Amino acid sequence: MTLGSEWAPPGVDSTTPSVARVHDALLGGTENFAADRAIARRLKEAVPEVVNLVWCDRAFVGRVVDFFVREAGIRQIIDLGSGLPTIENTHEVAQFADPSVRVVYVDSDPMVEPHARAILNGNENALAITEDARDAAAVLRHPRLTRLIDLSQPVGLMAIGLLHLFPDRDDPHGLVKRYMDALAPGSYLAASNMLASVSPQAQALEAMLHATMGTGYFRSREEVERFFDGLVLEEPGVVHFPEWRPDERLPGPLATWEALLLGGVARKPASAVGSLADVRALASDVREPG
Repeated sequence: MTLGSEWAPPGVDSTTPSVARVHDALLGGTENFAADRAIARRLKEAVPEVVNLVWCDRAFVGRVVDFFVREAGIRQIIDLGSGLPTIENTHEVAQFADPSVRVVYVDSDPMVEPHARAILNGNENALAITEDARDAAAVLRHPRLTRLIDLSQPVGLMAIGLLHLFPDRDDPHGLVKRYMDALAPGSYLAASNMLASVSPQAQALEAMLHATMGTGYFRSREEVERFFDGLVLEEPGVVHFPEWRPDERLPGPLATWEALLLGGVARKPASAVGSLADVRALASDVREPG
């Protein structure tokens, strides 16, 4: 898909930037428009480290997915707010470890699904759906998702780089709980949020996200840890991304921008309630996106 001519699929406004496409532009991708690239430039001017930050996010995703498949035995993954599937994304890491792993990408940007169809052509174990992650019922009952994902079996749920986009009025903690309540025991949650900080980089990035995208809600450590209430945290707990099971020994103290990224992985215990009945109950109480 070539966007240099600003051609856009039906339903996509090329003049309005989206989080998924701005993220792609920051990664140096080509699946974005002039409006997205303009926002990426403004973010880089305000916080030059933002490119390092998005690559650090991508590395964390890779380590989490590798853990899901190689250590936790997860064979199906739902990636919420996935953005555009690009290099070393969820399905590539998962299926490198085991080609049978099934992956569903979920994003509200209508660019994501046609882009995914193009790059996933012939991959029967990976697909994308266009849904707002805030509508857990619509996501979990989506017919394409339920054809690929068996919700009676453990699932790896990913909410990385997503929750900081939701204001408190959207109840992101309640949203995570609704998803996990509907998943089978033995399922895993990987979640993150930008960490509130007095550092100039944090304040500049949060301000610029609000100014350019109308979103970006940094939260305290305690608020991030609440996403894992009722779950069993995997070591090393809720930490900065580079500290979560690094591939090699960290060279020294974290950079200031690295300290903005906080997340963890946790398992739903066997004693927790989770069944298809929870999915049906969730579907009967559809929450409209805020």
